[in-house]
Amino acid sequence: MAKGETRVTQGSLLTATERTKIKRVGEPVALLLGRIGFSPDALTLVGFGIVLIATAQVALGNWAVAAGILIAGTLFDGLDGTLARATNRVTNFGAFFDSSLDRAAEAAIYAGIVYSASIIGSTEIVTAAALALGVGSLVSYVRARGEGLGVSADGGIAQRAERAVILIIGLLAAGLTATPSYLLYALLIIVGLSAITVLQRILFVRAALANTRRRA
Repeated sequence: MAKGETRVTQGSLLTATERTKIKRVGEPVALLLGRIGFSPDALTLVGFGIVLIATAQVALGNWAVAAGILIAGTLFDGLDGTLARATNRVTNFGAFFDSSLDRAAEAAIYAGIVYSASIIGSTEIVTAAALALGVGSLVSYVRARGEGLGVSADGGIAQRAERAVILIIGLLAAGLTATPSYLLYALLIIVGLSAITVLQRILFVRAALANTRRRA
């Protein structure tokens, strides 16, 4: 761990170094896919397709099956960026395309949950899913606005990967036990941690901009 790089200073469950190491695990797979003809953008599309398959299972109420597919999708996620970096094919459009489909995938999954929950008459899960999507979108929005101001506000306790893991656990537990409450609890945790992440990023952007003004 780099000097000064801790979970406390970064306000995150994983440090940047740990995230980089995790991404490197998938590098051999990404390179193999690249050798058989996949481009980084093609991998982005495949990853999005996996999420759409999971979304269909969520909507049908097959929550445990959806969780399994999302596990595969989560492992697949990031291979596009890994391949792009490893083959020196990083482009601004690739980053934009990946980020856009990430937001679309997140919206699709929550839409599937809302549909499934409405079928079983769980207004609590419908409300929690809507809140999780809304507050989660704020996490991404604050980062984008910060970057527009020249500040990379990509930290926080509940980044996209953490939110995905919590959701997968909730879907898996609810599906295997036929207890929808587990999904509700997972969604509420996502809402709370996402709200904390939004606040963390806002404070980080404010501090960074204040430092910039002092140096000017």
